[in-house]
Amino acid sequence: MQTIWSRHLRYTLAGLVVATLVGLYLGYPVYGFAAGLGVYLLWTLNQTRRLAHWLADPYATNEAPQSLGLWGELFEKLHKLNQNHRLSQDRLRARIDRIQESTNAMHDGVVMTNARGAMEWWNGSAEHLLGFRQSTDQGQYIYNLIRTPAFRSYFDAKNYHEPLELPSPAKPHIHLQIQISLFGDDDRLIMAKDVSRLHQLEKMRRDFVGNVSHEMRTPLTVISGYLETLVDNADELPAKWRRAVNTMATQSFRMEALITDLILLSRIEAGEQEINDTTTDVNRLIQQICQDARTLSEEKQHEITFTSTGGHRLKGDEKQLRSAFSNLVFNAVKYTPAQGRVSVSWFSNHEGGYLSVKDTGAGIEEVHIPRLTERFYRADPSRHKDTGGTGLGLAIVKHVLINHDGNLEILSRFGEGSEFICHFPADRLAAGSAEPS
Repeated sequence: MQTIWSRHLRYTLAGLVVATLVGLYLGYPVYGFAAGLGVYLLWTLNQTRRLAHWLADPYATNEAPQSLGLWGELFEKLHKLNQNHRLSQDRLRARIDRIQESTNAMHDGVVMTNARGAMEWWNGSAEHLLGFRQSTDQGQYIYNLIRTPAFRSYFDAKNYHEPLELPSPAKPHIHLQIQISLFGDDDRLIMAKDVSRLHQLEKMRRDFVGNVSHEMRTPLTVISGYLETLVDNADELPAKWRRAVNTMATQSFRMEALITDLILLSRIEAGEQEINDTTTDVNRLIQQICQDARTLSEEKQHEITFTSTGGHRLKGDEKQLRSAFSNLVFNAVKYTPAQGRVSVSWFSNHEGGYLSVKDTGAGIEEVHIPRLTERFYRADPSRHKDTGGTGLGLAIVKHVLINHDGNLEILSRFGEGSEFICHFPADRLAAGSAEPS
């Protein structure tokens, strides 16, 4: 480029010198120089006009304007840059078209929004699952089209570790699982997956468990009643039958406890038990549970203590809270060796209310902790016969806490005991219950 500029400058100076010499020959050297300079300026202005006209629509023609010297080289360089840009643009457009085609082929709905929730693009499955329309919904806020309050809260929370399940706003019979990912400047990529079949299967499972449990309860009650009568009159039975009757009675009682827990869990999961958000006196409730735990402990002589600090009034269903709290305390008693300690405490602060149940039992290996709230999951199956548990206690605790906007935290080290902490949000505390930390 430097060589071209030098050559152009030499040609320009040579032209001006020639024009000046012609003027000198005619007796007007100044006029000759001015005339040469004027011609050069007019030519330069014409090249500038051609450049501006071409740049206004460089795609109108595949050929660049023709010129000489520096302007010719400038036109050629710009033409090559324009051609490279066009090729890059075509390649990028082809990639975008291919990505959109592949995304449109997905069965899951895909939606892209900006940080405020304005919809920028979505695939065909999103139109089917969510009812969006290209003609009217472009640029609309997604939470104005998916009007479920839970979705708006999920969208704004920016905590997308767990997906959200909700019915489709366009087709209520379709159940969707929504997962959001952040990208760019808090833009959102929203995936909507049809989980109607899984939802139906889960409902069928719950209905089956609930119905079977109800149907089994009546005959089992009859069997347990007769076995209890036999146990009360075991002295009149032949010796070889006593052990069999006692074993059957023990197992029937365990079956009754299992069915009771299954029915309770089924009702909580299905939402059959309405949440009665009355104010519950947590201190009184836990003191009653601890008294029952001392009775359960009997000769094991556990040291069961309860302490309370902060506000103690909680908005929630007392029956469900009693079920959850008693499961935690009774489990601590069952899994703690004789002479051990069970410490129950309630405290609250600006973040909410906390119930802690801590024991000096054998503890739980870390690998088991994430699965403890699953139905029938046991960290140590060998202790099943000793404790007489149903394997549903922590599942009930989990669902009760979900119903009360809470969560369960489990802290344990094998051989050093365990601590189960129920956390309730601050808005679950009755007025005046929260105290600053």
